[in-house]
Amino acid sequence: MDAIQLILQDHQTVNRLFEQFEQQGDQAAGAQKEQLAQQICKLLTVHTQLEEELFYPAARQAIGAHDLLDEATVEHASARDLVEQIQGMDPSEDLYDAKVTVLGEYVRHHVKEEETELIPLLQQQGGGLDFNQLGQQMMARRQELMAEQGVQEPTA
Repeated sequence: MDAIQLILQDHQTVNRLFEQFEQQGDQAAGAQKEQLAQQICKLLTVHTQLEEELFYPAARQAIGAHDLLDEATVEHASARDLVEQIQGMDPSEDLYDAKVTVLGEYVRHHVKEEETELIPLLQQQGGGLDFNQLGQQMMARRQELMAEQGVQEPTA
């Protein structure tokens, strides 16, 4: 799997989990919502770390300093703040659902920019970037991070 395929697969997985969380509704059992929220948080932690450690540096090398990469890094910091808040909360607390919802909105915005602006730019101007090799590096690091987070690979 090349780096772009890995990024896109993660985007689809997390989006699906946000949709499942939203479908739970306000009256859903706290344990099930909490499980979904925690899985989202762990997967986002892995994904953002992969992008920051491997994907973004490779992209910067391929296309130079770019506003899209700077914005993505700032968006990651905002998402990371919400992830930390959510992980420290009980699902019965006020604002729990709202924080997961806002995190979903942040992530969807971030994904849209990556998929419609950054990735096409890399595909057009990042000719020196070996997406297959980068994908192998990312998969190896992803396995390490998934183990650290104690999360299983999501099923498709």
